[in-house]
Amino acid sequence: MRLTTKGRYAVTAMLDLAIHADREPVTLSDISVRQDISLSYLEQLFARLRRRELVQSVRGPGGGYRLGRATGDIAIVDIIDAVDESVDATRCQGQGNCQQGEICLTHHLWEDLSQQIHDFLKDISLDDLMKRRDVRRIADTQDERRELVIRDMRLTS
Repeated sequence: MRLTTKGRYAVTAMLDLAIHADREPVTLSDISVRQDISLSYLEQLFARLRRRELVQSVRGPGGGYRLGRATGDIAIVDIIDAVDESVDATRCQGQGNCQQGEICLTHHLWEDLSQQIHDFLKDISLDDLMKRRDVRRIADTQDERRELVIRDMRLTS
């Protein structure tokens, strides 16, 4: 399966946004600190997510991002598709030219696996992930770490 950093980071950032969306708009710098994803990379990902209306930007002081629709209405596969990521287990990216320009013996097996993965991710929403106890525990730890970073920055200034 070819799920690169782009897809993983997009899902992680969207889950972070969903967890913190009940407050004010979430800044990319907050997501960057909590998830250890570069700010410039997040900006690229969120531009794509915004085009697919998965997020909305809020301008001005106190601005940031909000979800574009309810957490139950955003499937993980929507996020992966929005950042032009493919869930493809074939060597040929589904082209059918896997073996010297011809279809290989196992092409349909890997194509079926790709479809199973796609269907699996289509059936999981951000809301489903947010309800997981382990996700909540990790998010709480990340929030505590972020607060420590902010406090340390204030002390050293």
